Amino acid sequence: MITFMEISGVAPLLGGAQFGATGAYQLVSAVAIGEIDPQDPALAGIHDLEKVPRNARGMLDYRTDVVLLRPADAARGNGRLLYEVNNRGRKQLFRFLCDASSTNGALTQESDLGNAFVLHRGYTIAWSGWDATAPAADSGITMSSPVAMEDGRPMVKIIRDEFAARTTHGAPDPAALPAGHFRLSYPAASLDPAQARLSTRIRPGDTAQVIPRSRWEYIDERSIRLLPVGSEPQPGVLYDFRYPATGSPVLGLGLAVTRDVVSHLRHADAALELLGQRMTHAIAVGISQAGRYLRQHLALGFNRDASGRRVFDGVLVHVAGAGRVFVNQAFATPFRTRYAHQDHDFPECEFPFSAARMRDPASGRDGALLQGDASDPVLMECNTSSEYWKKGASLLHTDPLGQVDATLPPNARAYLIAGTSHDGRPGMDVEPGPCAYPRNPHDPVPVLRALLVALDEWVTGGKPPPESRVPTIADGSLCASDATGFPDLPGIDPVRETNDADPPADWVDPQAPTRRYRPLVSRVDIDGNETAGVRTPDIAVPLGTHTGWNRFGSPIPHAEVADKHGCFVAFAKTRDEREKRGDPRRSIAERYPNLRDYVSLVAAAAAELVNARLLLPQDAARYVERARNKQSLIH
Repeated sequence: MITFMEISGVAPLLGGAQFGATGAYQLVSAVAIGEIDPQDPALAGIHDLEKVPRNARGMLDYRTDVVLLRPADAARGNGRLLYEVNNRGRKQLFRFLCDASSTNGALTQESDLGNAFVLHRGYTIAWSGWDATAPAADSGITMSSPVAMEDGRPMVKIIRDEFAARTTHGAPDPAALPAGHFRLSYPAASLDPAQARLSTRIRPGDTAQVIPRSRWEYIDERSIRLLPVGSEPQPGVLYDFRYPATGSPVLGLGLAVTRDVVSHLRHADAALELLGQRMTHAIAVGISQAGRYLRQHLALGFNRDASGRRVFDGVLVHVAGAGRVFVNQAFATPFRTRYAHQDHDFPECEFPFSAARMRDPASGRDGALLQGDASDPVLMECNTSSEYWKKGASLLHTDPLGQVDATLPPNARAYLIAGTSHDGRPGMDVEPGPCAYPRNPHDPVPVLRALLVALDEWVTGGKPPPESRVPTIADGSLCASDATGFPDLPGIDPVRETNDADPPADWVDPQAPTRRYRPLVSRVDIDGNETAGVRTPDIAVPLGTHTGWNRFGSPIPHAEVADKHGCFVAFAKTRDEREKRGDPRRSIAERYPNLRDYVSLVAAAAAELVNARLLLPQDAARYVERARNKQSLIH
């Protein structure tokens, strides 16, 4: 429970800027101080909890950052708490729901808030620390967690770190450090190189090639470097470092801390004074890693507080796939995410995947993501095409072997935003970046805004949201990754194999799995665009092919599947142009004889989604306005 909320700052947001009917907001910075009872049976699932020192009362102490945005006049707010799980210490809410172009966590500029959609709707917004490894720099949100002890000393264990340069995702990128430097996730217990091993692999399944000790050295307990000094890591090559590490915080404690902070903000008298009114409901939003955290929170029963009350009434998870977060083990590294190339052998995929109860063919046990009791929230899980290819998202709505469709319980929904990629966002360009092909800029944010509104109405008034929109086995729109029907496009080598979703194994000494789950993907039409899911006007009335997959490009030499990117292959403008290319897809001129016809089709597609409550009217109008500005493509 929270014993004290230490307020460190209260300031008007953007100097008192007004946000519609809600008016001004205040930015509150605080530290929540609390304790938990390690004997509480509800906490039995927290790894290494028994190894943490206790205070004089036999309790475990913690401190966590808390940041609030509250209406300056509480009566003008909507009385609901919108809690965003931070992503590696970062606030993502305004970027992914409000079209913000900046990622400044200090929230000091208009660009940090985008269109401020959630503020205009009157939410009280909260963030708190759950990850003791998250950086505090640049307004990062973190928490303190006690270190696991053995025989009166911090625990020591041989662990494995993995690094890959220029893939732009996963473990700390050595390209961001001095040449040839690698920062370790945990302090080394010994600087004796004889107790450590550095090796390389081209691909995750390759046999490791040991680097001689003469080719690397410790700089200090948190870093090593390649020798001779100045040596650069090979782009895309996986560097494994096994070493004795120490100082493992009990990171699973963050699950209980989130539970306690939200419960305090909803129910404590001190929070009533802090927020100005009692919060009637609490809605959680989690993007990517933060969404995987929420799936862990639900699966381990932390949506019930210490008094038995429900913590979150509604949960919106976006781009988490079927994953969890690597947080509830010794020497966990929550910043990692398990992709086809980098960090592939670290834990993420764990049964149960789905809100539907089913049997695990690997363990033989039954389970569901939800508890099946009054602690369950209403749940929306939204994914892009990338999560079907790289994060096993189909396992949310099929059995683990991908043989039959699952029937989700009435309090759960699943959505695929067709033709989108994990990193799609407003204003993104299509430059390849680290990829072989132009990246997919398709923006999922308008659909997310509509889903948040629908979730709010579900939570507060019981109004059912739109039915799930996902590809299914029954209608043939969900299929094996080598049977999508993707067209033969010049210069494009399509990906035909998903990232696997194997059961958790030994991440320090990975071995080939004996049992596997079977992720599936969406079938595509003759243009290569997905046929199922929520098809925004960009997909229903396309100007090119949008995928959830891409490949790494030069200087990474082996065309591995790019971690989080999709690709975009534009249509030719004219028939002559496409015939010269050998492109089987109809050109823009063949599809849309004039701009008026194109705008009309976009307007009809947008109106259909508005009627289905999958698009807000103001966003539909933006699609139409954007279509009118395509004169350079359509005459």
